[in-house]
Amino acid sequence: MHLSYLATYPIKSCYRVEAGAAEVEPWGLAGDRRWLVVDEDAKLMTQRNWPSMGGIRPRYTGEGLVLEANGMPSLEVPYPSGTTTDVKHFHQWIAATSAGDAAHHWISQVVGQPVRLFHLDDPTRRQVDPEFGEPDDRVSFADGYPLLLTNEASLQAVNDWLAEDGDEPIAMTRFRPNVVISGAPAWAEDDWLGRRIVIGDVTFRAPKPCDRCVLTTIDPETGEKGRQPLRVLGKHRRFPGGLLFGINLIPDGRGKIAIGDQVSIR
Repeated sequence: MHLSYLATYPIKSCYRVEAGAAEVEPWGLAGDRRWLVVDEDAKLMTQRNWPSMGGIRPRYTGEGLVLEANGMPSLEVPYPSGTTTDVKHFHQWIAATSAGDAAHHWISQVVGQPVRLFHLDDPTRRQVDPEFGEPDDRVSFADGYPLLLTNEASLQAVNDWLAEDGDEPIAMTRFRPNVVISGAPAWAEDDWLGRRIVIGDVTFRAPKPCDRCVLTTIDPETGEKGRQPLRVLGKHRRFPGGLLFGINLIPDGRGKIAIGDQVSIR
């Protein structure tokens, strides 16, 4: 088995950044989901309710981000500093730093309503769910865990089911993974839960499977919303924990991983 794909999502629920290699930090891949869009009440906004967020395409720079979107001039957003403000990430309030008026205005134009952009300057503020993590485990603005792993063969199985139902195949990007594995049988990842996964020289824990939400029904390239893959997952991958595809990972330490790295299970 080997690592076949790497991606981060600088701004939660916005477009991805694909890469050939990435630094692994205790709270996830470097730069992943360190920025958050919130409404006027400082509450999290995602593509679940605002699909236009997917049209925001961030790029990393050494000083922060560059934001791009169709019909908009690009905008440089430096890492902010100064006083923090609490923002609501689902049910939790977390201190973060405002990106400033220019960023707020730019993203508001894309989304179509007043919003604000915040940066998680200190990624140690948020703890992983203690039911599945250790006391020192931390996570950025990801839904709940530092990384998401998916399996190419499992996607092929989903696309085979879609074909049987007369639907079009979907791309792995629908599931917004950080790392994708090639060379394993379909659904092999179900048996990796509770074990260690080694990618290159970095070891990860696999605490739980990932239950999928309506965000997977939005095409990340067009913003169009459909019924798949949730409908087909409901037929074939319905478990007490939800409609499952992919597994969550927690790093045991730091390191670097790259496409082509060997993957082993302990």
